[in-house]
This record gives sequence, structure tokens and C-alpha cells, in this order.
Amino acid sequence: MTETAAPTTVVAADGAADGAADGAADGEAADWGPLSSLPGNPMMWILILGELAAFGAMFIGFAVTRALDPATFDASQAQLDRLLGGVNTMVLVTSGWLVAIAVRRRVSGRSHRVAMLGAMALGGVFLAVKAVEYGDKIGRGLTLETNSFFQLYYLLTGFHAMHVAAGIVILGIVTWWDSLENLETGAAFWHMVDLIWVLLYPIVYLLR
Repeated sequence: MTETAAPTTVVAADGAADGAADGAADGEAADWGPLSSLPGNPMMWILILGELAAFGAMFIGFAVTRALDPATFDASQAQLDRLLGGVNTMVLVTSGWLVAIAVRRRVSGRSHRVAMLGAMALGGVFLAVKAVEYGDKIGRGLTLETNSFFQLYYLLTGFHAMHVAAGIVILGIVTWWDSLENLETGAAFWHMVDLIWVLLYPIVYLLR
């Protein structure tokens, strides 16, 4: 009885060890919580949440400052070029659509790089239009030192432009190393950039 019980004990111990290992592996896979079900790398979603929180804080600051000095904000807002802002909105939305198309084509095994290159090109167009807009403002003496509106205008739009530039680099990287996870990770960042501008444009350019 003793000789037959020993192997049983070993097997049971091995089974318990395997179960513990599987449980540990399952625990590691579940560490990301809800982020695990999102497309792309969960680390990117942590970054995205942080960036959205940062922009949200700046939008709140913009709203509070406007409430304290509405006359200055209204007069300064009238100096912005709503048409160029609207053009840039269409440019970024179209770019985001191309990225979504690229991911869909990658899933189906079709070529996706043309769509990604188009998205990056439109990102470059956005930055070029923004440079034209900045040049016009600075040429008319509307700088960071003009008033609180333009301080926040340059802060918000400049910070966003930095994200567009970073997004173009990220799209280039995931176009080259184009696993599905990489593409989805890059797409998530780019859609965040789109979303922020879709909120920023009406808040800064249109709402009075």
C-alpha cells in the first residue's frame, strides 16, 4: 500500500504544481483587467488614459479662465481662423478612417500599407496647416504674451500638435513592424489624437 501511494502522491503534487502554474499564468494574463480586452498593447491604453486626463485638465482650465474673463476670450477667439480649423478637423478624421481601413485590411490579409502611408501624409498636412495658422497669428502680433486666451490656445494646440508628430512616428513604426497587435496599438494612439482634436476644435474655436 505504501509503495503504490507514493506515486499517487507525486502525481497529485505534480498536478497541484501544474495547476498553480496555470493559475499564475492566468493571473498574469488577467492583471490588465478590462484593458486586456482592448485591441493593441495594454500599455498603450494606460498612456492614452493618462493623455486624456491631461487634456481634460487643460480643457477644464480653459473653461474656468474663460468664465473669469469672457470678453477677452470672445474678442480673441474672433481672431482665429475657423475655416483652417475645420479643414484640419476633416484632415484628421479622414486620416483616422484610413488607419481603421488599414487595420481591417491587415486582419483580412490584404495590403494595408498604402492606407497607412495616406494616414501619415494627412498627419503631415495637419501639421502644415497648423504651421500656416501659427505663422499668421504671430505675424499679426498674437503671441503667448498677448493675453490668457492665446496662452491657452498655443498650449492646447501646440501640445496636440506634438501628439500628431509623435503619432506619425508611431504609425511609421507599426507600418514597418506590421503585426496585427502593433497596428492596433498604433491605431489606438492615432484615434486618441483624432478624438482630442474633435473636442479641442469646438471648445477653442467655436464655443462662446
